[in-house]
Amino acid sequence: MAAAVLFDMDAVGVRDVRALGTLNDSKQHDTEARERLYPVVMRTAAKVNVVSRCARGIDGRGLHRTNLAALREALIGVARPGTVCLIDGFAVPEFGHPQRPIVDGDATSAAIAAASIIAKVTRDRFMHRADARHPGWEFAAHVGYSTPEHREAIERLGVSPLHRLSFQSVAYQQLVL
Repeated sequence: MAAAVLFDMDAVGVRDVRALGTLNDSKQHDTEARERLYPVVMRTAAKVNVVSRCARGIDGRGLHRTNLAALREALIGVARPGTVCLIDGFAVPEFGHPQRPIVDGDATSAAIAAASIIAKVTRDRFMHRADARHPGWEFAAHVGYSTPEHREAIERLGVSPLHRLSFQSVAYQQLVL
């Protein structure tokens, strides 16, 4: 998942400014905090765009190239003339708007932190739905992160259609893919 958020700070109320003040890298918030921030971001943002890519697409293009392309697409969906797009870490391929990559941007920019929250909550919700469609891999429990239980499920069941075959995992090394 890649997300981009555009804020119009002139339209954001005082209450929402306080709530947005708690934004940080999504990994610094627990699940409940991210879920509380999600509707605040959705309510206060002028535009939000989320882009998802499938495992086979990532396998075909590579993770880094796919991430940059997805982020570029997310930014195209929110950018307005005259805006500078702030991006966490890396510049994306040219898309007609000025951009500024910021290392650890989700710790310093409200828009980047908000996009991080939106992407993570969206991905977690997707993984919870995937858990019902693909029982046994416990997607709702690990939400896509490698855990001992998840590696054990891969060893037991093999890979699901959601698994990236290009991902180098100890559990994958024991499988014939």
